[in-house]
Amino acid sequence: MLSQATLTQVTAMVNHVPVVVPSGTTVAVAIVLAGQACRTSVTGEPRGPLCGMGICFECRVTINGQLHCRSCQVLCEQGMEVDTEK
Repeated sequence: MLSQATLTQVTAMVNHVPVVVPSGTTVAVAIVLAGQACRTSVTGEPRGPLCGMGICFECRVTINGQLHCRSCQVLCEQGMEVDTEK
């Protein structure tokens, strides 16, 4: 088991707010930790990860300008820009 001191942390920006997470954390987890929804449905309902394995596409967001990324399948990287509002 790794101690807290040996974990590398990265900072990703979720809707322009910095979120610090351990290396190896998915973008979906960073979004949840930021208190954000992954997207909003056509009826205005907040949406988030449902399946956690990239099948349902409920967690899609814009990552570093690339639209429709499945946040449950992408690991956070230092300085990554995540936008849930596009």
